Amino acid sequence: MSSNPKISNEDLGRVDPEHFKALTKTPVILVLDNVRSLSNIGSIFRTSDAFACEAIYLCGVSGIPPHKDIEKTALGATETVSWKYFKTTIEAIENLKTSGYFCYALEQAEHKIWLQDLAIDKFKKYALVLGNEVYGVDQAVVDLCDGVIEIPQSGTKHSLNVAVSAGIVVWKFYEKLKQG
Repeated sequence: MSSNPKISNEDLGRVDPEHFKALTKTPVILVLDNVRSLSNIGSIFRTSDAFACEAIYLCGVSGIPPHKDIEKTALGATETVSWKYFKTTIEAIENLKTSGYFCYALEQAEHKIWLQDLAIDKFKKYALVLGNEVYGVDQAVVDLCDGVIEIPQSGTKHSLNVAVSAGIVVWKFYEKLKQG
């Protein structure tokens, strides 16, 4: 017998979709700026479910549920995480700012804030803009945001998959907003 047995799915204590919808959400909305890969979108839905994000805003060419290629990686999270579609990311950002959200682009820019240095206020609501797999966040969208967050990297590529970036940043916000 193992000295560190894995927990069975039945013993994890996960909530069902009905109870999930009633949970107090982490005050973070993920905004997908023309994310093309349906697998990336599905993965971002799953991450949003894991950390009880408030919603996902799908913009421009970003695919929308229901779609089998989104569902392949979302594994049902499209049924639990709230989402909206906007024709343009600018429209989504304007909507969020009017509703009192602080909007940050996840990008590499001259005047960025390193993720580890970002002051996250428990009393504010946040929107995090994630960009296209090739072009990143559109400059016009970056210009509308309240700031830019960059994930520090040491390798040769200086970029991460958009779904991986979402996971890293959402974890940081979850840690600060939910756990102190």
